[in-house]
Amino acid sequence: MKKILNILLGVLMAVTAILMIYAVATGGSEAAVSLNLIWGYFLFAAAIAAAIFCAIFGMIKNPAGIKGTIVSVALILIIVGVSYFYSASHTVNIIDLQNNGVFSHGETVITETSILVTYVAFVAAFLTAIVTEIRGAFK
Repeated sequence: MKKILNILLGVLMAVTAILMIYAVATGGSEAAVSLNLIWGYFLFAAAIAAAIFCAIFGMIKNPAGIKGTIVSVALILIIVGVSYFYSASHTVNIIDLQNNGVFSHGETVITETSILVTYVAFVAAFLTAIVTEIRGAFK
């Protein structure tokens, strides 16, 4: 199984490299960029499907881990909810240069919510890395 996954990883990396070279060689043509975007969306969807499959498979193999999964999902929903309500509570004017105006409130709420969730994820990843290294140093 591991050999098959390594071959699949190699194929995915080769396709990615070929598409990147194609985009650079054509000077960033619209067709090359579109193809790279479609490939990126495919990889993103495959990653989400793999994560969901692995989570479900892990819960089936180890039912004790369901509690941790539920806590993680609840924490993510709380972070997204708090970010959304914070973003919706005030107005941010983001200039829309294409239409010589500002974006609507709904668009700015989604944008600011996404940014806040990303900040929280970066801080959580940073703190997790530091705590893990400190814990490993004391073992």
